[in-house]
Amino acid sequence: MFALLLIFFSFQSFAAVLPDERIDLMYHGYDGGGAQIDGPSILIRKNLGSHVSVSGNYYVDMVSSASIDVEATASRYEEERKEQGFTAQYMVDRSTINLGYTHSKENDYEATTYSLGVEQSFFGDLTTLGFGFSFGDDIVGRNNNGVPDPTFKKPMQRHKYSVNASQILTKDLIASISVDSATDECMDLLDTDTCLNNPYRQVRHLGGDLADPERYPHTRTSDAAGVRLMYHLPWRASIRFDARTFADSWGIEANNYELRYIHSYQDDWGFEGEVRVYEQTEANFYSDLFPFENAQNYLARDKELSPFSSITFGLGVTYELPKGLIPYIEKSTVNFYWDHFDIAYDDFRDARQSKSGDFSVGNEPFYELQADVIRLYFSIWY
Repeated sequence: MFALLLIFFSFQSFAAVLPDERIDLMYHGYDGGGAQIDGPSILIRKNLGSHVSVSGNYYVDMVSSASIDVEATASRYEEERKEQGFTAQYMVDRSTINLGYTHSKENDYEATTYSLGVEQSFFGDLTTLGFGFSFGDDIVGRNNNGVPDPTFKKPMQRHKYSVNASQILTKDLIASISVDSATDECMDLLDTDTCLNNPYRQVRHLGGDLADPERYPHTRTSDAAGVRLMYHLPWRASIRFDARTFADSWGIEANNYELRYIHSYQDDWGFEGEVRVYEQTEANFYSDLFPFENAQNYLARDKELSPFSSITFGLGVTYELPKGLIPYIEKSTVNFYWDHFDIAYDDFRDARQSKSGDFSVGNEPFYELQADVIRLYFSIWY
């Protein structure tokens, strides 16, 4: 029953209780579309007295990629991204103040993010209201033959504002809503320059191969809203429904729906199953094949800006190890999660097929992507 209760009640924020002291050791892996990403992660959380909780996280991505974008214009590459993060929570009465810092670096991208959030519970902790703000300061770089280009440094700033509220409606039903607004902006660049695109990706046109670099607007603003319902079932299980909608200044509109079932077995097993559906429209300046070179002011052939839909299936299992198995440890669990993605692109063709001569330009089959994501981690309460 422990796993079900943990997941069910972690859905809302109880400002009167600090997070548990714990250590998480994780291995994560992604395999799909010619890209492989994996690496370790460790998170340590510690409470300082009865009002302060701090945590630190170290995360590594080791990337080996021969994705469709890479194969169409370049050769396989390998790189490593390292991320360090720190969070602090201060609890006073029914309010919690959250501070966060994250820094990640790879050979062609560096990102720093600062965050601040405040949560307040009302009406005997039945209602929780939260506000959040984050600021990101990034540097977009580029490699030449695997060596960082010292002349290519594009500064970018990110701002995000969020409001969320959760409410216990009945003893079995919890609901929450969230609203986010974000802005990504290139800083101090010429009108003909850009920073929000991948510096290696190229567009194509009827008169030639992939040869012209992408060119994006200097600013992207987006708004999103979501709702979540979670219902506790009579047979030691719960069901969760999420719906989210998104729109941005580039013309993309997207909707996401997720249904998750959580079931506990005996006193030490927890099981999850989920299905998630996502669909989006294309950006205003996206095209798989432009009519001619420099056909418009902004040019994009990023498949993530094209119209596409996806469906995800996921399974998870949690097992609580017997007490006393690890000396001086209050509780420990082993957790495994697996997700499978099927993505169908409606206006992004496989340019590799025309390069090989199997199809003419503009008549290649539409691209489809299958990918698997796994997460295996140990959690230790102390």
